Amino acid sequence: MKKLTLALAMGITASSAIAGPADYVYTPTVEKGEIEIDFKYGTAKRQDGTRTNVTTMGLGYGATDFWFTEIYLKREREGSEGLTLAEWENKFQLTETGKYPVDIGIITEIEVPLNSRRHEPNEFKIGPLLQTEFGKLQLNGNLLFERKFGSKDADDVHYNTEMGYQWQVKYRWQKAFEFGAQGFGEMGKWNSWDRSELQNHRMGPAVFGKLDVGNQQKIKYNAAMLFGVSEAAPDHTFRMQVEYEF
Repeated sequence: MKKLTLALAMGITASSAIAGPADYVYTPTVEKGEIEIDFKYGTAKRQDGTRTNVTTMGLGYGATDFWFTEIYLKREREGSEGLTLAEWENKFQLTETGKYPVDIGIITEIEVPLNSRRHEPNEFKIGPLLQTEFGKLQLNGNLLFERKFGSKDADDVHYNTEMGYQWQVKYRWQKAFEFGAQGFGEMGKWNSWDRSELQNHRMGPAVFGKLDVGNQQKIKYNAAMLFGVSEAAPDHTFRMQVEYEF
């Protein structure tokens, strides 16, 4: 019975999770005129042996001093099932970088399924982004709210606004190589969190870097190995991101 309960909990958590294995930690800063090609990949293995793989490719542009917009194509696969989605992400920088103790931004994201045979819902995500620094140490913390659009899900349950978080600690050792840690989690409904065994919390070591390739072009990377620290979380998740900026 305990194993059955845990399996059901994992299924519920997976169906309502805010963060997929390819998701990254948002930062609040924006650079006007910057164009980037963005590749992300993530893979997660749950306790029942099921593996989820997600790949995304995006094109982004710093439209103003405070607004960065990006469009993605996203492919999710779990076992023999696959789903292709389109995402439109917009980031707004609300404070001037370094002017206040904490830099503040806001993220919005719309996700639309393109080839769903199960009438997957559209999704909307929004949340504040916070960043501060202490010498070479950079700290990030984000609170995210996600809502699916539709009357009910596949289990005939009404959709609710879900709440999650991201955090990141980064030590700026060298521009080409920095290190730290990242964490992601989902607590369930924003106004009525799930029981602790149903919540999804993952954390682990991360690496970062930026390589100059000439003519004001750069390649940025970050990657993390995340380990489940709650019953419903995947055993381990590997995620990576590579950006070509010009």
